[in-house]
Amino acid sequence: MNKTLTITFIATLVSMEALAQTDDGYRKTFDDFKHQSTKEFYNFRQEANMKYADFLQKAWKEFKMLPAIAKPEDKPIPPVIATPEEKRKPPVNNPITIRELIRPVIPEPQPQPIAPIKPSIDNLPETPLPRLTPQDKPLPKTQPSVPTLTIKLYGTEMTVHICDEMRFSVKPNEKDIARAWRHLSKPMSDMTIYDCLQLRDRHNLSDWAYLRLLNAISESFLGIDTDEAELLKAFLFCQSGYKMRLALADNKLTMLYGSRYIIHGKLGWSQDDIRYYSDRGKINRVYICQAKFPGEQPMSPTITTCQRFADTPSSPRTIASASGVEIKSSINSNYMAFCEEFPSSQYGEDHITRWAIYADTPTSTAMHTQLYPQLRKSIEGLSDYDAVNQLCNWIQTGFEYEYDDKVWGHDRAFFADETLYYPYCDCEDRSILLTRIVRDLLNLPCALVYYPGHLSTAIALGEDAKGDYLRIDGKKFLICDPTYINAPIGRTMPGMQNDTAKAILLKMPN
Repeated sequence: MNKTLTITFIATLVSMEALAQTDDGYRKTFDDFKHQSTKEFYNFRQEANMKYADFLQKAWKEFKMLPAIAKPEDKPIPPVIATPEEKRKPPVNNPITIRELIRPVIPEPQPQPIAPIKPSIDNLPETPLPRLTPQDKPLPKTQPSVPTLTIKLYGTEMTVHICDEMRFSVKPNEKDIARAWRHLSKPMSDMTIYDCLQLRDRHNLSDWAYLRLLNAISESFLGIDTDEAELLKAFLFCQSGYKMRLALADNKLTMLYGSRYIIHGKLGWSQDDIRYYSDRGKINRVYICQAKFPGEQPMSPTITTCQRFADTPSSPRTIASASGVEIKSSINSNYMAFCEEFPSSQYGEDHITRWAIYADTPTSTAMHTQLYPQLRKSIEGLSDYDAVNQLCNWIQTGFEYEYDDKVWGHDRAFFADETLYYPYCDCEDRSILLTRIVRDLLNLPCALVYYPGHLSTAIALGEDAKGDYLRIDGKKFLICDPTYINAPIGRTMPGMQNDTAKAILLKMPN
C-alpha cells in the first residue's frame, strides 16, 4: 500500500459518497465499503507498527553524534548614507557579474500518514472526507466519553482527545521501548493522531510548529522531560508521516527528527543524506535504532502558508520615511514567540539559503490586513520603478539600523513581521522585508544579493529600468539596497565587490 493507493482510495470514497447522497439504497453499500476499507488501512498501519516494534528490540547500534554546525557569521559592513551628489546623479545602465546564482528550493508537501486515520474504526463519522482546505470544515463529532487535553501553543489554545489508556511507563531499554510502542499502536491512539493532524491543517502549522505541538501535548500528558513523553512525541510524529529515529543516551530516551536541512547549532547524526537532531540536551555517543517506518518523510523548516495563531496585538508603532510615507503597524505577539524559537537552518552547503527561508515565508494576517493597505495607498498610481523606490526609501529611512551582536549577542535574521516588531534591524532584515513586500504588493520577481558582510536585493523592473543590474533567466534585475540610506534604486553600496557576490532567486507568491 503506497501514496498512490491512498489517493485512489480517497477518490473512490468521494465518488461513492456523492452517489450515496442521491440514492438512499446506495447508502448501505457505501457505508459497508468505507468501513471495510478503513479497517484494511488500519490493519496495514497496525502491521507496520508491529514490524517496527520488532525492529526496536534488535536494530540498535552505537554512534557518535556529528558536531554541530555553527550559524555562519560575517563581520558586518556598516550602512552608508548616500551623498547629495550621488542622489542627483542620473542612473546609468551598468551590468554586473556575480560569482554564483542559487535557485530556490521547492518545498515538498507536508508528510502524511501511510494510511488515512479516522477517530475510530468501530464508529465511523458520517461527515465526508476532508477537502483540500480541511481547516474550513469542523471536526467530526467524537465520542463524549473520550477525555480531552487542552494546551497552549504560542498563545493559542489547542485541544485533542486523548484517553487514559494511553498512559504508560517505559524503561530506557530496547525490549521495554518495543513493548510501549505496541501499546501505543492500539486503536485508542487514532483519535489523538487524527486531532493533531486536524490542528496542523486548521492552524496551517509548519513542520517546526507541529513538532512543538506534539511536544507540548506529550509533556502535558506524561510529564516534562520524561522518557514517556519523549516516546509519545516520537509515536505521534512517526504516525503523522514524519521521519524520526529513536535513540538512547545517558540512560535517557530521545527522539531524533530527520531533515534534509542543516539546523545550526545542533548535534546531528546522518543516515541516507538525512541529518537527525535531538531537542533533549547535548548528547555525544548514542545508541540509535536505525529501523525505518514505511512512507516516512523528512521535516522541513520552510513555512509555506500563513500560520494561524491567536491574535495578541503588540503596541502600535509608527514608521515614517524621509519622503513622508508614514505607516502604523501592530504585530501579533504570539507569532513573535514562534519566530523567536525558530531555528536558523540552511539547505545544502551554502549558508545564504538560510535567508531565503525567512524571505520566502508568507507574512502574517496582521501585515496583510493592517500594513499592506497603507503601503498600497502610499504607492497608488506610481510606476513599478517609482513604487519600488518609494518602498525602498521607506525601509532605508524609517527603520533604525543596529548590529545583531549588540542587540542579541549573535547573528539573528528576522522574518518580515519581526522587522516591524523590533526597534532595530540590520541589512539582512531590511532586504528580507523589501523583497517580501515587493513580491506581495507588486508581484515582481526578487533576489537576495550576498556580498561578504552585507545583504542587498535585486528586483526585476523591466528593461527600461536604469542602474546597476544583473541578469537572471534573461530578466534584468536592478540592484535595490535598503541599507544604502537615501540612495535611489539602481545603486550598489560603495565598497561592494560584485565578483565576490552570490544571488539567490526567491520564490514568487502562489
